[in-house]
Amino acid sequence: MDLSSYLALVTIAFMGAVSPGPSLALVIRNTVQGGKGYGVATALGHGVGVGIYALLTALGLSLLLSTSPLLFDLIRYTGAAFLAYLGVKSLLAKPADPNAPVVVHQSKGHQGAAEGFLIAFLNPHLALFFIALFSQFVHTDTGLNQALLMMFTVGTIDAAWYCLVAVVLSAGPVLAWLRQKGHWIDRVSGVVLLALAVKAVL
Repeated sequence: MDLSSYLALVTIAFMGAVSPGPSLALVIRNTVQGGKGYGVATALGHGVGVGIYALLTALGLSLLLSTSPLLFDLIRYTGAAFLAYLGVKSLLAKPADPNAPVVVHQSKGHQGAAEGFLIAFLNPHLALFFIALFSQFVHTDTGLNQALLMMFTVGTIDAAWYCLVAVVLSAGPVLAWLRQKGHWIDRVSGVVLLALAVKAVL
């Protein structure tokens, strides 16, 4: 993977991690209810789940490319269309009310790491996102080493971000900042996703 492609992967992985969603709600809930340690454990478990998902997706797409290039191209262009859809959706998203109450679910007593892993690994939207994203970066020479690099990159970025959220939330009002900046996060994410979709088609 060349440097420009890797930087694009890093950017998308980061924007995906910082976008508010159920994973953020879980990390916030566990941090508030169980303290910094519980929140960090949730973040690490989530990063592991995301990383394993990334590895399986990259290896699966690489195998598909070697056995059925036409089917892979179909998936690649479909993935580009999905990325474009996500980009437009992000650009058109309405700003969230920063003063609205945050709705989180009550803890079911599971350990933070297991909760973080499961909310990532059992998320069908994450599967679609990785298939769409990685189909733009997998090539005929993609092997285990590059798949491991992709796994390490997205898993580390994801875990690091949520660990930061847990640490800062346990000491300050990071939630208010996230909600205030959510509109701009959506805008930047939309532009990057659209650019990647155009790059894939061209």
